[in-house]
Amino acid sequence: MATIIIILIIIALVCIAIRRIYRTVRYGGSCCSSGSAMDKKIRVKDKKKANYPFSYKLRVDGMVCSGCVRRVENAINKDGELWAKVDLEHKEVHVLAKKEMKREDFANLLKGTSYTVLGME
Repeated sequence: MATIIIILIIIALVCIAIRRIYRTVRYGGSCCSSGSAMDKKIRVKDKKKANYPFSYKLRVDGMVCSGCVRRVENAINKDGELWAKVDLEHKEVHVLAKKEMKREDFANLLKGTSYTVLGME
């Protein structure tokens, strides 16, 4: 009887592990993943750097994984006149812009996310 209980527990643990692996492979293993697919990446249409006369470096708090990187880049890139690239290691976002921007403008772009602009250069 005890052997049957142990085997059932092992089977349950294996099923849980297989489900976790499946969800990680399908939806990503980011800290932000809520069990749904990652947001589709918003790609910049104008990739000619000469068209972006302004350059900014933002320090952004709250980014810890590739999901965070995608959300921050998408929030900025959806503007159409901005091109963002996140450096997760240094918690920085490098932004090329076609127009002059203020710190408050970037804060407004990230308002709907859980990330905070700490500084801008």
